[in-house]
Amino acid sequence: MNITSKGQVTIPQRIRNRFGLKPGTQVEFVAEGGKVVLKPKKRRASTADEWLAEARGFLRTTKTTDELMRLTREGT
Repeated sequence: MNITSKGQVTIPQRIRNRFGLKPGTQVEFVAEGGKVVLKPKKRRASTADEWLAEARGFLRTTKTTDELMRLTREGT
């Protein structure tokens, strides 16, 4: 594997698949001892992400979206 004149390398597909590295994944290079390690960059959760994680699964129903929308409109 070669580094291009722009400092780019291609991560082999089997490695990308194995570690779930998809287009747009943020990564960082970290020096560990005498090696350079490529790691997915840890994403800091935003307030909205935290709220969504807490709210996910809060409303459990067997009603369809159409039925729920009909219920919200009945009062108007």
